[in-house]
Amino acid sequence: MSPFRDFALRASTAATPHIPTPVRRAMAGRQVIIDGNILDPTTQLLLRGMELMGEGEISRGEDVAANRAGMRKQAGLLQFSTPVGQVRNFSIPGPAGPIAVRHYKPVTDHTQALLVFFHGGGWVIGDLDTHDQPCRQTCRDAGVSVLSVDYRLAPEHKAPAAAQDCLAAYLWAVEHAADLGVAPGRIAVGGDSAGGNLAAVVAQQARDSGAQLPLLQFLIYPAVDFTVRRPSRDLFAEGFFLTKAAMDGFESHYLDGSEVDKEDPQVSPILAADLAGLPPALITTAGFDPLRDEGNEYAEKLRAAGVPVDLRVQGPLIHGFYNMAGLGGAPSDAMDELTSALRAHLSR
Repeated sequence: MSPFRDFALRASTAATPHIPTPVRRAMAGRQVIIDGNILDPTTQLLLRGMELMGEGEISRGEDVAANRAGMRKQAGLLQFSTPVGQVRNFSIPGPAGPIAVRHYKPVTDHTQALLVFFHGGGWVIGDLDTHDQPCRQTCRDAGVSVLSVDYRLAPEHKAPAAAQDCLAAYLWAVEHAADLGVAPGRIAVGGDSAGGNLAAVVAQQARDSGAQLPLLQFLIYPAVDFTVRRPSRDLFAEGFFLTKAAMDGFESHYLDGSEVDKEDPQVSPILAADLAGLPPALITTAGFDPLRDEGNEYAEKLRAAGVPVDLRVQGPLIHGFYNMAGLGGAPSDAMDELTSALRAHLSR
C-alpha cells in the first residue's frame, strides 16, 4: 500500500466512530442480510473501505513475514491505547525456551482474577502488539488482570507447539498467582479465533492432567474443528474478512508436516471423547463468521456434557470484532457486553 492510501485508510478508520449512525448506514451501501442476520453498517463500512484500499481480507499468501506485517498494520488502524493501571513485559520459562508475555493490571482490581490470554491469527500471525488494545480494554472494563502470551507460531513451529506454550503459560500463572497479584484459584484462560482454540485445548489438558482447572474459559469466535466443514464456512467463504483461502493456508502452515492429526483434540477440541468436568465457558460467536457454526456447536456440546455455558451470539458482526471496538457502533457494544459478562463470571 502506498503512503497516501495507508494515510487515507487510517484517517477514514479514525473518523468512523464520529460519523452519525444514519450517515454510516447510507455510506455502507445496500443492506446485507444472510441467515436472518443484518450486517452491522459500521462493520460494512469498514469492509467497504478496506476493499477499496486493497486491504479487505486476511491473505493466504505464502509470504508469512508480509502477512504478519499486514496484521500488525490492520491492528494499528484500530489501536487507541486504553489506559490501565500497569503494563509490564517479561519472559517466563517455556518447553522450548523463554515465552514473552505482557501483564496488564487494572487501576482497580474488581475481581482479584487473572485472564491468561492467547491471541488470534490462525496460529501463524499475531503477537502481543496486535492484541494490545483489546487486552487493555478487557483489563480496564472487566476489572481483571490479563497475561497475554506470545506463543510459538507456525510454520516455523508446527502443532502442537502453540498449545504446549499456552499450557506452560497457564501452569506458570497458577504457580505464580501471588507474584501476579491475583487470588489463588482465580485464573481463567481465553483467546480469540486460534487463541480460542488454544484456550479450549488448555482447559481440556488441565483437566486431563489433574492440574488446577481454569476458573473460566473465555472463547471468542473459536476455531474448534479441522475435520468438518459446516455451512457457515461456505456461506462466508469470501467477503467478510476471514476467508476460506486464509483458513486453508493457516491449516496448512499449522498441521502439514506436524505429528498431529486433524482429529486430535490438541487441534480439534470439539472432538474430545469427554467434555464433562471442564470449566464454565463464556463463548461468543459472530453472525457473519465462517467459524460461527462450529463455535455454536461447541457451546451445545459443552452444555450437553454438563458444563455451564454462557453463549453470546453477535448476529450483526464479523470475525475479528474483538479488535474492532475502536470503530464504535456494534463492535464497541459487543465489547462492552463481553467485558461486562467476563467481569460478572470472574466475580462469582
